Amino acid sequence: MSKNLITLQNIKKTYYGAGEPVHALRSVSLNVQSGEMLAVMGSSGSGKSTLMNLLGCLDKPDAGSYIFAGQDVMSLDKIQLARLRNILIGFVFQNFNLLGRLNAIDNVCLPLVYAGVSARERDKRGRKMLSLVGLEGREHHLPRQLSGGQQQRVAIARALINQPGLLLADEPTGALDTATSEEIMALLQYLHREQGLSVVIVTHEPDIAQHCQRIIRLSDGLVVAEEQVLKPLQAQIQAV
Repeated sequence: MSKNLITLQNIKKTYYGAGEPVHALRSVSLNVQSGEMLAVMGSSGSGKSTLMNLLGCLDKPDAGSYIFAGQDVMSLDKIQLARLRNILIGFVFQNFNLLGRLNAIDNVCLPLVYAGVSARERDKRGRKMLSLVGLEGREHHLPRQLSGGQQQRVAIARALINQPGLLLADEPTGALDTATSEEIMALLQYLHREQGLSVVIVTHEPDIAQHCQRIIRLSDGLVVAEEQVLKPLQAQIQAV
């Protein structure tokens, strides 16, 4: 039986501004098992982006309990949160967030630059990651010389460069056409299946969610439904 990588209990998060307080998460409890592929769905304003930020240790809840890889996240300070985030979590975003002036391998290796890894080791690990996502031979291409799907592959390689245990993907196919979305889902399923990576995908697309093993649905800051996907869709691709 898989153990829990993440355990959330009665998580609450409220934002205060000029108007009425916004209760983004009201009392959310959920588990993410080690090696699981999970989808989080919900309409705009449901709380899924807030949940993603909390799962990624980019923000802390106002109340509740968050245990990540055996650590009590609520007790960590900003420096400790940053260390946990940089070592154990990889992020993938809808718009890739690549630096246009850097080629593919330099984009992939950015986290290693910040970590003080030597240039030779960065090059070795960067090439390995690009090969893993099917971009061997594209190391020196700039983002503008790559297709949308290839740019997202670079972003995924960057997210994996520190060998995290958890990949958080926020609408990873939102900027892609149907065929390219299939490629990216095939890659994520491959990483989950063959590399043992835990994957949490935030999406509003039901067909994307059906590629996962479990679906959590949020509405008005609450978990309103949970579905086990008995036969997840298997994305088809030639390149992985």
